[in-house]
Amino acid sequence: MTSLLAFGSYIYQSATAIILIFAVSHILSPAQYTSFSLALATSQLFCVFVFEWLQLAGVRFLAAASGAEAARLRFSLFAAGGLSALVLLLVGSVAGLLGTLEASVVALALALAVLQGGTDLYFMIVRVSDRLATASALLILRASVLLAGAVAAAHLHGTAAATLCGIAAGYGAVLLVSLIVHRTSLQRPSRQAMLADWGNFCRYGIMAAAASVIHLSVPVTLRLIVIATLGRASTGAAGFSMAIDLLQRPFSVLVAAIHTVCYPNVVVQFERSIDGEARRTTARMLDFILCATIVMLGGLIGLLPDAAHLFVPVDLLVDFLGAAPAAAIFYFLHTHLQATLAIVPHLTKSATRLVVVAACQLVLVSAAASIGALLHISVAGQIASAALATALVILFASGPLIRFRAAPRALLIVEATVAAAAVAMLATAPSDSLLWLAGKIAVAGLAVVLVTWRGDLLASARS
Repeated sequence: MTSLLAFGSYIYQSATAIILIFAVSHILSPAQYTSFSLALATSQLFCVFVFEWLQLAGVRFLAAASGAEAARLRFSLFAAGGLSALVLLLVGSVAGLLGTLEASVVALALALAVLQGGTDLYFMIVRVSDRLATASALLILRASVLLAGAVAAAHLHGTAAATLCGIAAGYGAVLLVSLIVHRTSLQRPSRQAMLADWGNFCRYGIMAAAASVIHLSVPVTLRLIVIATLGRASTGAAGFSMAIDLLQRPFSVLVAAIHTVCYPNVVVQFERSIDGEARRTTARMLDFILCATIVMLGGLIGLLPDAAHLFVPVDLLVDFLGAAPAAAIFYFLHTHLQATLAIVPHLTKSATRLVVVAACQLVLVSAAASIGALLHISVAGQIASAALATALVILFASGPLIRFRAAPRALLIVEATVAAAAVAMLATAPSDSLLWLAGKIAVAGLAVVLVTWRGDLLASARS
């Protein structure tokens, strides 16, 4: 039940993020929404840049610690997080003076990055303290409060700065609640011990976090290139931004949920040096990730037109539908390059390889999108060129996974692909009535159930 609650919390978080984007896009003007979208994406990049290395190090070191050692490590993590936040505020303030966004928007983006990083760090500590249910409940609470705060602020003031302020207030409120719900013990170490902890965190976390930052900067760079071509105030830029905002969430959240539940067991088997068992658990995890994301891709392509006609503002609809299918394929590939192919390098602590792969993707995607912009191809064409560049990197980065010999079940992947293709073809079916739309949703749900049953995928979450 705890595993199902964890999956549910991530799915709920993804759903509320999508609802937030739909709601805010209806309230803000296209220019304000584009500014909001850029600031939100930038804050997420800042958050990963400053706090991801601590997240990775915390999971690695705290999961096996207990008692006084765990209390000492938690203090060292919080101290490092405070220093990182200070550096972010100083550097981000200087960078904001050189940018084109309003000073208030830049300040709020920096505040969002610090607050999100702080809550994520605390949630991680709750999770590795064997309180997965509590961490899942806090995720659900945070998603609800952020949605309410953003929509209320946008309604009251109608500006990007006000909407970001509502989100920041939500983060602050949830962080306070988290500190009350789970009071974690701390033990202040000596200066030498803290420096030793920071050294261990850096050696493992910084390179891996650098790879995450580079991967996250890929869609941000793609966004900047396309918006520079279209113009920030245009409806085309707003429709494209909405597609990018919506479609990055489902894949990343789904894979994060599977990692949260399945990855600790993979690490345990790998650390015990039981090669056969480590390969088996890794292969089961790959089954789950690949089947789930393949079916999700088909569902997004098949049901996006109906959802768009119901929820996307009329003036953004054409541009959104033009960009959405290509954006879904891009994020499908991007997520697997960032998360799935990185499983084995993370196990073997080959962080330098992760950075090289991420840098190659950034260079190739930037080049492909820039060439597309110079050739004046469509927005969908620019996103497709970024997807092709990512696929090329995947082809050359799959060596460690192949050598590890943790192969997913080929027949199951084929079955999931067939099911996804069938669901994707629903985009061509009419949905003028609610009965047709309900039929489409039923078919998509049936595909999910069949693939889950055929692969016994929930066993991966229980094992």
